[in-house]
Amino acid sequence: MVCTANVCRSPMAAALLQHALAAESAPLAGLKVSSAGVVARRGDSVSANSVSALKKVGLDISAHRSQPLTQEMMDRALAVLCMTESHRDMIRLQTDRPPANLHLFREFMPGSVDREIGDPFGGPLSLYEAVRDEMVESIPSLLRHLRGLAG
Repeated sequence: MVCTANVCRSPMAAALLQHALAAESAPLAGLKVSSAGVVARRGDSVSANSVSALKKVGLDISAHRSQPLTQEMMDRALAVLCMTESHRDMIRLQTDRPPANLHLFREFMPGSVDREIGDPFGGPLSLYEAVRDEMVESIPSLLRHLRGLAG
């Protein structure tokens, strides 16, 4: 999971997807989900509102610390999932070998929905909850895609 600073969206997305994968059968249940940021510093705490938004659905991300996206991470990944087109563009421009499976988190949603997940940084808790709900809504279509890659 990739966002900008790895303190709001990508930690939330990683925890939500990891939770969903735990309910799947092998090989999906064994996948490890990680998150990073295209301009992240190492070691920053996750935003308080991200923690609160996920606590409301029973997930605790309070121990998360930010990390920058690396080529090694992308080389090992089954898929690299971004929040926005600008993240995908930055990865393509800044890496030697952009990953083949570089997608938006909401890319596999059916119908005409917004494919990007906006940045809630600095906004009220309700904005973080809306971002969380956009992610949750995306997970079934994302799991279908991952089944195809892992199977």
